[in-house]
Amino acid sequence: MGDQRCNRTIEAASVAKSIELKRTELENQAKEWDNSRAQRSEALDSILESLGSQVIPPDFHSTSSDSSIFGSQDGSDDGDEDISGPFADSLPGRSPTETLRNVLVHGVPNHHAARMRDRSKWKTLRDFVDEHAVNDLLESLEGDRNILDDILSRTSDYPESLANTISAIQATLPVDLALPSLDIIFSTQETALAEMAKHLTSLAEHYDQMASALRDNEAGEVFSREDIQEMNRDTEELPAIIADLEHSVSSVASSHEQLVAAKQQAESNLTTLKGALSDLDELSDIMAEMLDRQEAVQIEVSEHLTEMHNSLVSVEELCHRFTSYQYSYNQLLMELSRRRRYMEAAEKIIAGMMSQLTALTEEERLRREEFNTAHGEHLPSDVCLFVQNHPTRWEIVTGNNEALEVLPEIDADLLAEANSRLATAAGNVRTLGASQSL
Repeated sequence: MGDQRCNRTIEAASVAKSIELKRTELENQAKEWDNSRAQRSEALDSILESLGSQVIPPDFHSTSSDSSIFGSQDGSDDGDEDISGPFADSLPGRSPTETLRNVLVHGVPNHHAARMRDRSKWKTLRDFVDEHAVNDLLESLEGDRNILDDILSRTSDYPESLANTISAIQATLPVDLALPSLDIIFSTQETALAEMAKHLTSLAEHYDQMASALRDNEAGEVFSREDIQEMNRDTEELPAIIADLEHSVSSVASSHEQLVAAKQQAESNLTTLKGALSDLDELSDIMAEMLDRQEAVQIEVSEHLTEMHNSLVSVEELCHRFTSYQYSYNQLLMELSRRRRYMEAAEKIIAGMMSQLTALTEEERLRREEFNTAHGEHLPSDVCLFVQNHPTRWEIVTGNNEALEVLPEIDADLLAEANSRLATAAGNVRTLGASQSL
């Protein structure tokens, strides 16, 4: 029974250790997810802060909800409800058929000069991000993490509970019983019994002799002095013999008491061990149920962690989307700068053409006046009437009466910032590629 008790206890301790190891493995997986979430959240915060640090000129956006890359936005908070986008069809005070000559002569009206000077009211790239959706995603991650904690908590007390139960059962177990040596007890009893038998035989012989002497004395026999001394000597030895008998009886009784006490202690220990075995049997059923629940928790945690990792992919995709948004905006600034250089070059060419046409037309007008002055009075008035006409005046207009393209003004520091960010992004891509190749 002791070996069975020991095996059951070892088995229970092994199950408790197994559950603890499985829980530790699950907790480590949860910590790995926490680390991944922290990294992605930090990256998301970083790109959002970067978006919030880059301003957008007012002419670049309108109040249309379509301008957001992640959802609808609230109306402008700076009172510029009528700001036109950079690619609007027309501007107030501008005719779609306005000629380049008038533009070159009078210039393009600057309707937003005052507002463009105050950048404190400008929107940033982050203003076009749907913060509510981002917060919903982050709150969803936190909710998933709380659900994971709830799942793990179902078996959190199993290792400690098993350890406490095992300790309680071990505390009820009796200490090892030190039984007296039965061989020594039985040997002592046999020796005592042999001595008692010897003394009793001697007493019986003494009483027989005394009874015979009494009969002989009654019959008139006279004893000699030596016979009387021998009988007196035997009688004097009786107390010692009686004492030896009493000592032997006491020794036998003591051995009997030891055996009875050992029996009672053994029976008590046996009862205690039976109770411990019963508790271990009950604990065995409980452990089987615990193992089943732990297995169910492992499966549920694994499935939930898969969903949580998928949610982290959404955060990573959001970071990539915002990064691409900022990168494309910086490319937009560089593209608008390139288009302005193209437009200025085209305007320069057109200005040159207009100057040449004006000079050529003026020269032609003077020559016609000289001809008409010299020869007009000598020609009949009804001959070649159109010779009195002035030269045709030329204008250069856009094709199909299209509106003249208008590009927003971009400050030099904004272009420099965009160029710096693009260079940094390109450097990061090269560094990433080099590390992956290694």
